[in-house]
Amino acid sequence: MSSGQPDGQCPGCGTGPSSEEQRAAERAADAAAAQTPLPEVTFSTFVMSLASSALVHLGEVPEPESGRTMANLPVAKHTIDILAMLQEKTGNCLAADERRLLEGLLYELRMKYVMQMK
Repeated sequence: MSSGQPDGQCPGCGTGPSSEEQRAAERAADAAAAQTPLPEVTFSTFVMSLASSALVHLGEVPEPESGRTMANLPVAKHTIDILAMLQEKTGNCLAADERRLLEGLLYELRMKYVMQMK
């Protein structure tokens, strides 16, 4: 018998799906995620992930979940600052291609940030 409430909530009590239903939903989500291969975790993919996040917060690309484009400049600046901290802390420990990637990303992100501030 259906209560007509979304997500399995009963009327008046506000309870949601049972823990068994939640576990089943989590298993289904895990199975779907397992079908999507993730890139190998390297310094470059980590830096690219942070840069992608900064681009979303700069309003340059849409948010993956909603498809909306919205700027959040304080968060964008924070992410850029994280990349700058990584550059400072890694110093001369990076391979030449990793160093160029980080320098190039920081340059581009900083320029986009400055343009957004105008």
